[in-house]
Amino acid sequence: MKIAIALYDRFTALDVIGPYQVLSALPGTETLFVAAKRGPVADDSGAVRLEATRSFDEVREADIVVVGGSPFTHTLIPHDPIIPWLRDMHARTRWTTSVCTGSLLLAAAGLLRDVEATSHWMMLDFLGGLGAKPTLQRVVFAERIVTAAGVSSGIDMALALVERMYGRDLAETVQLAIEYDPQPPTDAGSPAKARPEIVAGVQKLFAGILASSA
Repeated sequence: MKIAIALYDRFTALDVIGPYQVLSALPGTETLFVAAKRGPVADDSGAVRLEATRSFDEVREADIVVVGGSPFTHTLIPHDPIIPWLRDMHARTRWTTSVCTGSLLLAAAGLLRDVEATSHWMMLDFLGGLGAKPTLQRVVFAERIVTAAGVSSGIDMALALVERMYGRDLAETVQLAIEYDPQPPTDAGSPAKARPEIVAGVQKLFAGILASSA
């Protein structure tokens, strides 16, 4: 089984590494990191680089495609080469998946028109403006498309996909193998749970990022 994980400049590292850690454990898996051109691709901090071993032109089919998000994903719309690549790949995937604002790229590729999908909670309105039906659910299956909410939810998405493809036993096996047993010291992982002042602080942070990238 071939898994293609799409990279682009200033991607968020956990968005792709979380699903990679889960999906690369599947039997008979070949995982490729793919970008507009071969070579190192820097994440949104500039401190982490992943190596794209194939270009978009070199990878024309895969069983699973994963595209992560970034605070800057919206700047790729509508002209970045990742968008037509995702559109073309989806015609031949078993599953096309996104994490966080990666769903904006699926929507820009025309794959989420009138489709229920999720993204980072701060970008749900933007997602709706691209034709999707946004929801706060953490993981959303819509036929062959799976979207996940912000950053850390990529692990949940990948485990849900393993269960859908191979059954509960393998999903539990992978979960235990990576010891995915979240026990955070706080319970503020969604806007519904966080205190109002925390929500406002994150909104202010994102507004600054969006303004700087405009």
